[in-house]
Parts: sequence; C-alpha cells; structure tokens
Amino acid sequence: MGQMAERIERKLRMAFQPETLSVVDESEQHRGHGGWREGGETHFRVEITAKAFAGKSRVERQRAVYQVLAEELAGQVHALALSANAPQG
Repeated sequence: MGQMAERIERKLRMAFQPETLSVVDESEQHRGHGGWREGGETHFRVEITAKAFAGKSRVERQRAVYQVLAEELAGQVHALALSANAPQG
C-alpha cells in the first residue's frame, strides 16, 4: 500500500471507527486520463461501513468523508470513488 492510501485509511479509521474499510489505489487504470501522474496515488476507490453513517443520506455520508479527506482532495488525490454505508441490521 502506498503512502497516500495509508494516509487515507488512517484518517478514515480515526474519524469513523469503521467496521469495514477498503482503500484501493486505482491510479494505474487511469493512465493518460486527467489528473493522472507518474507514480500513481491519484485515483482511489474507498468502501467504508461505519455506524457513524446510520441515519444519514448518501450525500451526507459522502460529505463527511470528503471533509475528512479535504487536504488530500485539494492536493494529490484527483478522484475518489466512494461507497459509504451504515451496517445492516
């Protein structure tokens, strides 16, 4: 896992104490597209399940994650594919 993926994972774990969390660097799949840079760490897929998202709309969940990752999204991270869910049951 690269430095940026580790940073994203650490920040999300601290903010939401998720039950499940997956951070995948998909940068290589975007080679030649906007925002891509040599060395990757520009495009990520995040799947997170946390009790903190219970009772919140999809948009509210996304905003919460984007707020935690504001520094990364304003800098090196060009794109974030996000799935944020509350636990079932």
